Amino acid sequence: MGYMTVQVVTPDGIKYDHHANLISVRTIDGEMGILPNHVNLMAPLAVHEMKIRRIDDDKHVDWVAINGGIMEVKDNVVTIVADSAERERDIDVSRAERAKLRAERDLADAENAHDIDEVRRARIALQRALNRISVGTK
Repeated sequence: MGYMTVQVVTPDGIKYDHHANLISVRTIDGEMGILPNHVNLMAPLAVHEMKIRRIDDDKHVDWVAINGGIMEVKDNVVTIVADSAERERDIDVSRAERAKLRAERDLADAENAHDIDEVRRARIALQRALNRISVGTK
């Protein structure tokens, strides 16, 4: 088989479902490329830009902002379950820019208050906003 089925699922439903001959993801341990007939595996994912090369056009690449989650590769089906995920075409960049500014402000406030939990939350929010901006401007 020369392709895989790639599905990205969130609590809101299926966000992506196509055939691909290559995907690039970032696990918590680093970057990983997945090709057809990849060994079966499960891996936790970092906040990242997922790159998908679809089979219908070698030059066509889809980008999906993945906000963490888990990936399962089994029998040429790649399933990603994430809290949230957005395709490039669905990202409202101006909204993501506002989220970035809010997260930066929250981070500064939390650092000034020495609130470690709030610092962690603000950093994650900032990372997600930057990820959405990056994917949305591709």
